[in-house]
Amino acid sequence: MEKMLFVYNPMSGKGLIRNSLSAIIELLSAGGFDITIYPTCGVKDGERIVEGRADEFDVIVCSGGDGTLDEIVTGLMRSGKRKRIGYIPSGSTNDFANSLGIPKQMEQAAKLILDGEPFACDLGRLNEDYFVYVAAFGIFTDVSYQTPQEMKNTFGHAAYILEAMKRMGTWKSHHMRITSEEFSEEGDFVFGMVTNSNSVGGFKGITGRNVELNDGLFEVMLVRTPLNLIDWQDIITAVLTRDTKSKRVVTFKTRKLRIESEEPVAWTRDGENGGESTCVEVENLPQKINVMVEASAGVSTVKAAAGT
Repeated sequence: MEKMLFVYNPMSGKGLIRNSLSAIIELLSAGGFDITIYPTCGVKDGERIVEGRADEFDVIVCSGGDGTLDEIVTGLMRSGKRKRIGYIPSGSTNDFANSLGIPKQMEQAAKLILDGEPFACDLGRLNEDYFVYVAAFGIFTDVSYQTPQEMKNTFGHAAYILEAMKRMGTWKSHHMRITSEEFSEEGDFVFGMVTNSNSVGGFKGITGRNVELNDGLFEVMLVRTPLNLIDWQDIITAVLTRDTKSKRVVTFKTRKLRIESEEPVAWTRDGENGGESTCVEVENLPQKINVMVEASAGVSTVKAAAGT
């Protein structure tokens, strides 16, 4: 009998995991797992328990939002162990689950852990930290972790939009030096994101075309500082239409890049606070984690979910 560590965030989303927890545990237990259940009690609690106990288990399952998954993956990486990961999304947005084709219905997601197959997908490293699908800086990137949990539980995804509206007109420009094999430039930027996902902030397709989660490459978007309202219109149009010819929006794929700034810049990792730094090195770790996905189609399922 395989041993499973089941870590769940009882505050994630609207706390709906509480209503499905018993059915999920019964389903997984009937599938032959010896299950240890652990509810997280605070920030990085999931990371701590996985890092300390990963060696005891064959499978690590988490239920929560993308931030909870980030903690579990980070803990697993710090433990030095490679285990199968099951993900039962119960957050407000669940970008990475959408890209992997994991069902929103929690019991259906749990069945993938029994009937699916492991998919080796890429992982990101931001200096000494890890991220599952996005690292970003600039305008609005602090919305997800600055939005109160009570507001998320009440309004769901709309809570992020409401919080973002409060920040209109408060954006800050950063003077930066971007260095990679594909693109290098020194200039002023208001936003940047490095992704391995088709969906960010609940917006599908924003990361570009031909997204593959196991190709060893990130999708990068950089937004140069707008000089006027016409520039803002160009930026919005370029992002929504994925226009690669925009003078204000730069997009490219890369396995590694370095971003330096004159002043400390705040970063977010998978929607959580990633700290501040004047220099970050972002690197793709190819096919580093094994996440359970639908078995019938395997990699093709993930590509289809990613919009390729």
